[in-house]
Amino acid sequence: MFTLPEIAARFGGEVRADNGVIVRQVASLASAGADQLAFLTDARYLSLLATTGAGAVLLPPRYAEATGLPRIITDNPYAYYARVSALLNPELATPAGVDVTSSIAETAVVPENASIGAHAVIGNGASLGEGVIVGPGCYIGDDVTVGAMTRLHANCVIYHGCRIGRSCIVHSGAIIGADGFGHAEDSGRWVKIPQVGRVCIGDEVEIGANTTIDRGALDDTIIEEGVKLDNLIQIGHNCHIGAHTVIAGCAGIAGSARIGKHCRIGGAAMILGHLEITDDVTISPGSMITRSIAKPGTYTALMPFQAHKEWLKTAAHVRHLDALVERIARLENDLNELKESKA
Repeated sequence: MFTLPEIAARFGGEVRADNGVIVRQVASLASAGADQLAFLTDARYLSLLATTGAGAVLLPPRYAEATGLPRIITDNPYAYYARVSALLNPELATPAGVDVTSSIAETAVVPENASIGAHAVIGNGASLGEGVIVGPGCYIGDDVTVGAMTRLHANCVIYHGCRIGRSCIVHSGAIIGADGFGHAEDSGRWVKIPQVGRVCIGDEVEIGANTTIDRGALDDTIIEEGVKLDNLIQIGHNCHIGAHTVIAGCAGIAGSARIGKHCRIGGAAMILGHLEITDDVTISPGSMITRSIAKPGTYTALMPFQAHKEWLKTAAHVRHLDALVERIARLENDLNELKESKA
């Protein structure tokens, strides 16, 4: 538990109207109690300031006088709230040590302050950094490198040769370095193409549960520093995801796509292979991106949401767009000829 001045001493901001409130937890404006800290960033929720039971609030400067409650004024209340929440809800400590049921190859490097859970497997030549946590049931293949202070939750699979940076979080069920989808057709049959690249992941990357990142066919699949991946994402072989890009759940990135830095990709978005997305691009949820994007901005590619009967009519119209364009072109040509004949 902390006072507002103690919190501000850690994270900055200006304390106003402090009455000595003790903050024990964070909560939303709608549900907060007298010992909880809430935050506001959106004008749509200003009315909740009058009814909230929060003991204190985080506000941006433009709303600094919107309430008389004890408050901390900060430019980014949402990020500030995240830091306070981490302060009040620290992760449970995981003791160092190696579970007796784990299997560690003799040539693997495992520091004394690492934590290796039950039934984990660490292959030949694998190297773990200081303070790494390997959850129960994880598989770390031969020659894998895992940077210091990275945490692998239960049942992660890291295939041979892959590299994971420092202070990463890999959630349960994630699979890093499985074969990319590469097959060559020969006389009506498919010949598997060996996938000889790796997956290389930068520092402070978070990978959601059951997300899969395929190894490169020839070159490596690259995930740069600070990338945040949600659950159930598929990233194909040879993709390159730029630093500090965030991708929401169920998105699919096809092979050899290059995504820039500081991009935001909405849930269930699909990006076709071999495309290039420049820096600072936002892609709306559910969009299908079929061409490269060279200019920063927000992009959406969706059919309109309608009642099913109306949607069927819209889809029928879309199917006939080529014919409609040809008819319009003919009409324009006829109109131009008519104008010329009267001139």
